Amino acid sequence: MSNLPFDPLLVSIASPLALALAIAAGLPKRWSVRLAYVAFGIPALLALHVWWHFSAVPQENGYAFLTNYPTGLSAYGIGLKLGLNGISLPLFVLAALVGLAAGLYAIQSQAERLKIYLMLLLIMQGGLLGVFASVDVFFFYFFHELALIPTFIMVGVWGGRDRSYAAMKLTIYLTVGAMLSLLGLIALYVKSGANSFDLITLRQYVAGQPLGETLQQNIFAVLMFGFGILVSLWPFHTWAPLGYGAAPSSAAMLHAGVLKKFGLYGLIQVALPLLPAGLAHWSHPLAWLAVIGNVLVVGLITMAQRDLKQMIGYSSVMHMGYAFLGIAAGSTLGVGGVVMIMVAHGLSVALLFLLATSIHHRTHTFAMDEMGGLAQKTPVLAAFFTAATFASIGLPGFANFWGEFTIFIALWRFSPLITALAVSGIIISAIYGLRSVANVFFGAPTAALATVTAQHPPADLRWSEKVPALILLAALLFVGFWPKSISTPINAALSASAPAAAIQTAVAR
Repeated sequence: MSNLPFDPLLVSIASPLALALAIAAGLPKRWSVRLAYVAFGIPALLALHVWWHFSAVPQENGYAFLTNYPTGLSAYGIGLKLGLNGISLPLFVLAALVGLAAGLYAIQSQAERLKIYLMLLLIMQGGLLGVFASVDVFFFYFFHELALIPTFIMVGVWGGRDRSYAAMKLTIYLTVGAMLSLLGLIALYVKSGANSFDLITLRQYVAGQPLGETLQQNIFAVLMFGFGILVSLWPFHTWAPLGYGAAPSSAAMLHAGVLKKFGLYGLIQVALPLLPAGLAHWSHPLAWLAVIGNVLVVGLITMAQRDLKQMIGYSSVMHMGYAFLGIAAGSTLGVGGVVMIMVAHGLSVALLFLLATSIHHRTHTFAMDEMGGLAQKTPVLAAFFTAATFASIGLPGFANFWGEFTIFIALWRFSPLITALAVSGIIISAIYGLRSVANVFFGAPTAALATVTAQHPPADLRWSEKVPALILLAALLFVGFWPKSISTPINAALSASAPAAAIQTAVAR
């Protein structure tokens, strides 16, 4: 049982935010960089601590480490309530580990205005941890906005090609998605009659007094499209590949790996249990949008990419289609698979963005047709990238396999036709993934690459790059070989949820 003399969730959120505030107040660069190791490291250590002790800690309404902090807004049903259930626990750990890897990579990047760059990453990290630790829906949304704002700045200031256009498009799309999501959450608060943003209170109140079917359908539609834009649901996806292609590596790692999961998490924790009739009404339209748009159309677009970073960005959009399919299936098995694929995708896409930048540092290009033969000079980099690609494809032994496999089983019960189309996405992933490995690392070096490497022979990964890559790869393998480490709390949370039966009953109708 945890015996820490402080709230690990509050300290995890406060640590990066406190250092960001100190940097803003004028902390010298030398101390900013040194303390950044601590600020990124503390949440990772505490996240592993709460994961290890989760089953031994007393739980209240399915939440462990539950603590309520007064905010002066109690009259409006708003309070800073922190806690973790079996769904938020693995995502909280994901945020901490990806944040640590992104932070370590940023510290060694020697980016211009490194102090400000680290400050923005720390704000983003604190917001991400707050998203998954918040039991109050108001603060769940607040922390998302806190984490989102630095993304726009980092893309616009430290981004690469087309950064101004990418930042503008990112801002427009994500602002619209955030506003729609807020509208849906406010409607849920007003129409539920619970007079509280506390998710536990909302669930208990709505369980006894369900909302009308038409109202559920309307609110679910607003949340589905609002959250869907934030997750890059087709056809509202075009901001993602462009934004990730222009974003600096650490920002892309945190956004694609963690912040992008906000919408899926909101659907699972808020929309599904409170609006089961809404899911039943929209499940088939959502499934067809995901399988035709995200999996097939975006998958084929991904195959056509020749820019490595753009390919990873499009592949991220494609794999979100599987998550939407698991939600559309409307079963405990499907939703559990979604949480697992969220964790797995977060780790693998963050690792791919990290390694893509490491490749760029050695080749000075993202164009895969200008590479080749790097495995001879950078075997460790080749091994890491190949493993990350295998994970993204869903090879057994990596965490991604269990998420996809579980979703396919749940989806078969929902629609065999949609399942067959979704499974074809594995072939598409294998084609573009293995082709990227072949183009970058094997075969003869291109003339363009030979010219570059003749002047600057590429070195293999440095330890400053190996350590963050090892953190992410180790987590992928750990969950891949021991899926129960996260599936057990997920199953307990979903099985104990009273609305879970309502979801399946509504979808069955």
